[in-house]
Amino acid sequence: MPRPPARRRDRHGRGLRGRLVPPGVPLSRSRSEQFDDLVLDAVEDIERNWEKELAGVEFAVEDVPWVDHSSPDEVVLDADVLDDGSVPLARVLPGRREGGVDHPPRIVVYRRPLEIRAHDPEDLADLVRDVVVDQVAVLLGRDPEEIDPTG
Repeated sequence: MPRPPARRRDRHGRGLRGRLVPPGVPLSRSRSEQFDDLVLDAVEDIERNWEKELAGVEFAVEDVPWVDHSSPDEVVLDADVLDDGSVPLARVLPGRREGGVDHPPRIVVYRRPLEIRAHDPEDLADLVRDVVVDQVAVLLGRDPEEIDPTG
C-alpha cells in the first residue's frame, strides 16, 4: 500500500514563520540600505547650500570598485578617484556626451571599503560625509572646507 505524502513543517510543527522585525523598523533594513541612507543624508545636507551647482549631478553607491584586471601588476588610479592606500573609496565621473547622449556628472561612493575602515556606525557616518564632501569639492573645483565649513 502506498504511503501518504509527507507533510512539510518546521521541527516544532508550527509551519513557516514570518519576519522577526516588522518593516519600517531600523533593524529591518540591510547594511547596504543603511549605507545608502548615510550617503543620502550627506548629499541632502550638502545640497542645501549647493543646490544650483549640484542640480544635474547623480550620486551612486556601489559595493566595491571595479578594477581592470588586464594589467594585474599595476593598478593606476585616475586623479578623480579618492583612495586610501590604493583602495578606491569614491570616484567622480565628469559629465560627457557619448553617441549623441548626454551623461550627467556622477559621484560614486564604494560601500565595502568605507565599511571596513569604520570602527562603529557613528564613525561610518562621519567617513561617508567626509568622502562625499571631498568628491563634491573635486567636482566643483573647490576646497572641501568651502563645501562643508563644519567638517
